[in-house]
Amino acid sequence: MRALVVIPTYDEAENILPLAREVLAQSPALEVLVVDDASPDGTGRLVADAAAREPRLHLLARSGKLGLGTAYLAGFRHGLAGGYDFVFTMDGDGSHAPAHLPALLEAARGCDLVVGSRYVPGGGIRNWPLSRRALSAFANFYTRALLRLPVRDCTSGYRGYARAALEAVDLGGIRSSGYSFLEEMLYRVQRAGFRIREVPIVFQDRTLGASKINRSEIYRAAWHVLVTALRERGSGAARRGAH
Repeated sequence: MRALVVIPTYDEAENILPLAREVLAQSPALEVLVVDDASPDGTGRLVADAAAREPRLHLLARSGKLGLGTAYLAGFRHGLAGGYDFVFTMDGDGSHAPAHLPALLEAARGCDLVVGSRYVPGGGIRNWPLSRRALSAFANFYTRALLRLPVRDCTSGYRGYARAALEAVDLGGIRSSGYSFLEEMLYRVQRAGFRIREVPIVFQDRTLGASKINRSEIYRAAWHVLVTALRERGSGAARRGAH
């Protein structure tokens, strides 16, 4: 089994190389692809230098800050073209502990999408203030209710997709380019009838660098989930009318 771990980055020079080394240490089956959006702090240069010495580390350098969703899509396409069996995604700020990867790898053998979940027994969050916890809880409730998803942690970016799921989903039809990409991908995989499993992880807030999410991105994500739900209701009604 070959698995690619896609890590989107923007100004993660302090975190990326220690994180990549720790990921590669988890299993010889793993390789890392850093998708860097022309980070001004030199993240891409650091990865390029390290990749010259480490054959399991790869860099996809992009021309500018093009969005989290498009970074994931670029990583998925790289993984499919490279013949990997699974493509994992994780944050580049150290909040997703690589030590969880063996459990995610094992679970991925028996499903089509494995989600590293903060909200199943054994999962948790460290170093978040009450306001962030409340926002995350509401975002997951909101997404589950609107998109009718049987998953506790719809907003987790720590995931593993089987090749078959990525090949079946219309990647070119993904409408979100921001954080709501995560909810849309989950929704599309679930709608296609693939098997989804949650595995507990402990999420720890970053200790170095600055968070990239802001209030406007939160509003855009909420709006995109609502539009996706309304579009599905509309298409469902049209299908029933046709019959």
